[in-house]
Amino acid sequence: MDYATTLLAAVLLGVGFVLQQFAAEQEPESRFLHLRILTDLLRKPRWLVGIGCMVAGYLLVAWSIDHLELTLVEPLLTTYLVWALILAVPLSRQPVKLAEVIGAVILIAGVGLLSATRSVTPIGMDFGSFSNWYAAAIIAGVAFVAVMIGHRRTGQVRATLTGLGAGLVFGIQDALTRQTLTGLQGSSWTVLFTTWSPYALIGAGFAGIWLMQNAFSAAPLHASLPAIAAGEPIAGIALGIVVFGDSIQITPGMLAIQAGGIAALIIGVVAVARSSAFSGLRKITAKAAPHGLPGRLFPAGSADGQSPSGSADGQSPSGSADGESPAAPPAGQLPAVPADGQLSRPPAPRKFSRPAHRRQVHDSSSGGEAC
Repeated sequence: MDYATTLLAAVLLGVGFVLQQFAAEQEPESRFLHLRILTDLLRKPRWLVGIGCMVAGYLLVAWSIDHLELTLVEPLLTTYLVWALILAVPLSRQPVKLAEVIGAVILIAGVGLLSATRSVTPIGMDFGSFSNWYAAAIIAGVAFVAVMIGHRRTGQVRATLTGLGAGLVFGIQDALTRQTLTGLQGSSWTVLFTTWSPYALIGAGFAGIWLMQNAFSAAPLHASLPAIAAGEPIAGIALGIVVFGDSIQITPGMLAIQAGGIAALIIGVVAVARSSAFSGLRKITAKAAPHGLPGRLFPAGSADGQSPSGSADGQSPSGSADGESPAAPPAGQLPAVPADGQLSRPPAPRKFSRPAHRRQVHDSSSGGEAC
C-alpha cells in the first residue's frame, strides 16, 4: 500500500509538471524571477489543473514520508518522469524513441536497486531537531547560488540551473514535511501553529513552485526537468541521513548496489527527460501563444490629428496633389495595422478620378492665360 501510494503520487506529479510547463512556456522572458509570473499563471486553467495535480501528489507524498524512509520515498518519486513522458507524447505528437524506452527501463532499475537496500519501516523518526538542520541551510545556499548564476544566463542554461535550485528546495520541502508529521505524532493539530516546521514548509513549497515556473518558462521541459528530478532526491536523501538518521548499508556488497542504483537513476533521468516529446511541447505553446505582427508601415496617427502620412493640406496618405492612389507597400511587408490591432480592408478603387481644379499657366504665342 505504501509503495502504491508513492507511485500514484509520482503519476500526479508527472501530469502536474507537464501541464504547468505547457502554460508557463508562454510567459515572456522579462518576467523571469518576478512574482508576476505567478499572478499571470493563476489566470490559466491548464496551469491551475497542473497545480491541483501537483498538490494532490505532494499530499500523497506526505503520506508516504510518514510511513517510509525518506531515502526510499525520493527514488520512487523520480518515476514521475516516466508518467510525464507518457502524457507529453500525445500532447506533442512526437514518436517514442528506443533510447527513451531504454532510459525509462534504466530509471526503473535504478529505483529498484535503491529500494532493495532500504528498510520499509522508517528509522530515526525521533530525530530531526532544529540543531540538525544545518545541512538544509547548506543545500538552500547551493540552490541560491545556482539560481543567481542562471539569472545571468539565458535559454537552456538558465532553465537547468533554475530547475536545479527548484529541485533542491523541493528536497528540503520533503524533509520539512517529515519533520512536521513527526511533530504531529501524539499531539493535537493545534501544534502546527506553535512549531517552526509548518511555517518553513509553506515557505519552501512556495519558493519551490516559484522557481519551477521560472525554469519552465525559460526553455523547453527537457532543459529543466532533469535538474528538478535529480536535485530533489539528492537533497531529500542527504537530509534523511543527516537530520533523521536514516540507515545506510556500509557493507561492500550493499555499497556497490547503492552506487549502481544511483548511477542508473541519474542516467535514466537524463535519458527520459531529454525526450523529443518534452521539447515538442514548446512548438505547441508557440502556436498557441499570440504572435505580434510586424511593425506598422504607416503610423496610426499623429498628435495634431492628421491622417497617417498625411500633410496639413489633408491629402490622402502617400498620395500626390494630382489625386493618384497611394503607392503599394513594399513586397514582403504587411499593410498598415491600426491601433486596435486588426487589419483594415484596403479602400475600393475609384472609378473616376477628377483632378483638382486649379489655375495653370500655359505658354502660348499670344502670352495669354488659360483656366
